[in-house]
Amino acid sequence: MGLEPDRGSPERSPTGPAGHEPAAATSRYGSDERKWGVIVDADQISAGRERWAKRYASAAKREADFTTLSGLETEPVYGPPEGVADPRMDRIGWPGEFPFTRGLYPTGYRGRPWTIRQFAGFGNAEQTNARYKMLLKAGGGGLSVAFDMPTLMGRDSDEPASLGEVGHCGVAIDSTADMDRLFAGIDLGGVTTSMTISGPAVPLFCMYLAAAERQGVDISTLDGTLQTDIHKEYIAQKEWLFPPEPHLRLIGDLMEYCSHNIPRYKPLSVSGYHIREAGSTAAQELAFTLADGFSYVELGLSRGLDVDRFAPGLSFFFDAHIDFFEEIAKFRAARRIWARWLRDVYGAKTDRAQWLRFHTQTAGVSLTAQQPYNNVVRTAVEALAAIMGGTNSLHTNALDETLALPTDQSAEIALRTQSVLRDETGVLNVADPLGGSWYVEALTDKIEAEAEKIFLQILALGGEAGDDPAAVAMAAAGRHEIGPVTSGILQGIEDGWFNAEIAEAAFTYQQQLEDGTKHIVGVTELHDTVTPDLEILRISGEVEREQNAVLGRRRAARDNAAVDRALAEIVTAAKGDVNLIEPILAAARAEATLGEICGALREEWGEYRETTGL
Repeated sequence: MGLEPDRGSPERSPTGPAGHEPAAATSRYGSDERKWGVIVDADQISAGRERWAKRYASAAKREADFTTLSGLETEPVYGPPEGVADPRMDRIGWPGEFPFTRGLYPTGYRGRPWTIRQFAGFGNAEQTNARYKMLLKAGGGGLSVAFDMPTLMGRDSDEPASLGEVGHCGVAIDSTADMDRLFAGIDLGGVTTSMTISGPAVPLFCMYLAAAERQGVDISTLDGTLQTDIHKEYIAQKEWLFPPEPHLRLIGDLMEYCSHNIPRYKPLSVSGYHIREAGSTAAQELAFTLADGFSYVELGLSRGLDVDRFAPGLSFFFDAHIDFFEEIAKFRAARRIWARWLRDVYGAKTDRAQWLRFHTQTAGVSLTAQQPYNNVVRTAVEALAAIMGGTNSLHTNALDETLALPTDQSAEIALRTQSVLRDETGVLNVADPLGGSWYVEALTDKIEAEAEKIFLQILALGGEAGDDPAAVAMAAAGRHEIGPVTSGILQGIEDGWFNAEIAEAAFTYQQQLEDGTKHIVGVTELHDTVTPDLEILRISGEVEREQNAVLGRRRAARDNAAVDRALAEIVTAAKGDVNLIEPILAAARAEATLGEICGALREEWGEYRETTGL
């Protein structure tokens, strides 16, 4: 979400799902014979250190003090002592080098700190615009848009199903005119914008493009991220519009359009956050999320796109939960698994195509209504875990978000939490400071192994068997319309397997809370408090009434014949195989509403009804 990766991958000829060029050797996880590309004897470790040193010396670095609070000098990275062999170095490596366990860049945060990207949206577009300007002025590095429930479900604010929900969990956006208001006075060509929406992501993206055009911005230069990840909606969040296949078509169209027309824009943020918030374990969050990412790689390959060109446009969105070391291990394992699969299974040749870039949000589910000021501590610990794990951008939750949308004061505290961690704690000084820790490395390996077991289960759902998931996926390439991981995910969604797995994990944790094995301060223990009730942000019903009135006036003032023609063009395109982005963009320019665009597609494609699997 909203990451800004470097571009510039070399050209390659397009590859199909069976036409990629995997590495010649892939070996089973946990085997002594596994080849990561880093040799572990003392001489090779020394050579790796020298490679890293050369890359570090040539990389851009910030002008800053990298000493401790007491003035002690710190090295930019630490590793085994000179002349000492460490058998773990095949999977630990060095920062900026495959398998990227220790981070994507040789400089770590000495080159550039993580982006502070606070998630915000409430009420109408003007109210949210004011919050954005406050966050940018207070040190935010980018925008992240939260939409209200009607918008997330592709509904207009004045539809009966929207009653009572307009502006309550995010900002209401009905047409491009609302996008104009949302970003008024904010240069869309000069700020990266992340939009957290999946089901109606493509129509919202087209409204964003139309708003940028109205500002006079060349849309080919836009930078930002659209969430778009529909798999996690079926798995966890439940905000879908259509059956899976039409959604995947829209995602494929978006990937093609951005690859050809908006090269810096990231059309997909693969989201594990909502999977974890639904109750999964850390390993399930990691495995389900990366499997979703593999599916989108298969989708791109099935469209004939070059993996070295489109894979850098994929980013990830993870939860930073309260178990400090487990979260760090999860993030490190995520980079390692992704790099290995992209190289060995999908044939990515460039570092950038093998990089896993990720945004992190602290765990909303860890916040408590009881003793809410404890949430400041929880958020700080979770944010620090994300930083130690090498996050590329970060959102810190506000202390009152379990009760309502954050107030200006609580939003400022959440923002300042990141500033304190960045500017006062020394966490920017050393890349992967816990690398080599016996505990962290063992936990990283264990979470990776658990994820690999889950990949085998997903592949088995699609009819593929074996004991090495990467090898199974390689062998099965070309036997499925999109790919073997996609086949397993779609079958798991249809069977309700993902729902059942997450429900079981959530039930187990709840039992542990109730029998006293696990604890939540202020909830399962230490109940007495002197903390008074919080003053919370409340969204007036006037917001909904005014939004509906504005929408009515907008419909009356627009060229409705042009809107009807644009909607008809969308339906015609949906019936065939034409890329849908341009027809939907034309409708957004004509002020067709979100509900009208999504409604036209619903009539053509139908709506999805899930199977619980419970």
